[in-house]
Amino acid sequence: MKQQQQHGLLPTENHDELARENFVRALKSHIANEVTPGVRELYSHRVAPKYQREMGVPPREREAVRKAMEPEPYYQLWSSVRRASQDLLWNVVADSIARQLDDLKARAQRAERGLGSLTLDPDFELPWYFYGIDIHAMPGGYRGEYAPDDLTAGALYDRGVYVYAMGQMGALNDDYGQSVVNNFLRKDHPDFRPKRILELGCGVGNSTIPYADAYPDAEVYGVDVGAALLRYGHARAESMGRKVHFSQQNAESTSFPSGHFDLVVSHILLHEVPPDGVRAILRECHRLLAPGGMMIHADFPGYVGLDPLVQFLIDWDTWNNNEPFWGPMRDMDLLQAARDAGFTGDCTELSCKRDCVEEVTTPTGRVLQSGERRRSGSLSLLVGRR
Repeated sequence: MKQQQQHGLLPTENHDELARENFVRALKSHIANEVTPGVRELYSHRVAPKYQREMGVPPREREAVRKAMEPEPYYQLWSSVRRASQDLLWNVVADSIARQLDDLKARAQRAERGLGSLTLDPDFELPWYFYGIDIHAMPGGYRGEYAPDDLTAGALYDRGVYVYAMGQMGALNDDYGQSVVNNFLRKDHPDFRPKRILELGCGVGNSTIPYADAYPDAEVYGVDVGAALLRYGHARAESMGRKVHFSQQNAESTSFPSGHFDLVVSHILLHEVPPDGVRAILRECHRLLAPGGMMIHADFPGYVGLDPLVQFLIDWDTWNNNEPFWGPMRDMDLLQAARDAGFTGDCTELSCKRDCVEEVTTPTGRVLQSGERRRSGSLSLLVGRR
């Protein structure tokens, strides 16, 4: 695996920390490639036939699969080691960050160039669904803050995501932003030139910066709920020479004027908020977009049409990885939710000129000149136009 690309805020590992990270990567790879296939075999040769004999029909819903699988020792082992590897990942990275937190703060101060801005709200009210939930099992989740001017949550996310994805998110963890820019916007909307861009749930800005690079004349903004994420993201962008304006806001209701943005985006945000929150975010996007503007929410495809076993395996995160809205979002009719928010038309109709919405799929990974992709995969895009 290639090393993560250095920038002014990236935590560094000593010998022992890197060895522990490599162990976590190897463990996760072993679980995915050697243990997970056994879960499918267990279902095909034992669980599904037993269910068929007892019920007279095969399992038709993922909940039926889950109830049938949970008593099985092999499934319990697989689920246990998978969650243990996740906890171990965060612990390993957190130890490295704690060792060098003072140095990270000093590096953040040195990185300041006055290019972008950082606006934090000391009276900010965290949405209820982030209280008590360490999202992805990341200690403290997005809200974690343990010291004055803390950067821990940002550093933990930046380094942790790279280790978790084993580098497949790109050297800067920017694959989702790059995929939307290069595989959708530049391909399908080459003449689109937004003047103001907003990313909702920007985190540390890893998906925000591709838009600053793609549209250098645009004003680029990012909002998130976590102060430590935003401090880190601002310093990270400054150290990379990118101009981004970060602020602490709830994506459901921002302080920006109506019609202020030509492009509003999010990347894997919708599955981290409850359905009512998703609906509120879509209404806010409709309010924020200028005439001719575009909304793009990149997330994972829904469950419709998938085999119940596949749904069950995907839904593991809902029950075991502190992702309580992972399944509910995939069950939502996002097109209808967007219509209810004001995007009433169908963008695929030739007569539709504004306030329309569609769902499209775009591949992930940069397309090289040879036509090769860096990695395979896809994102589901909810695209709305004003």
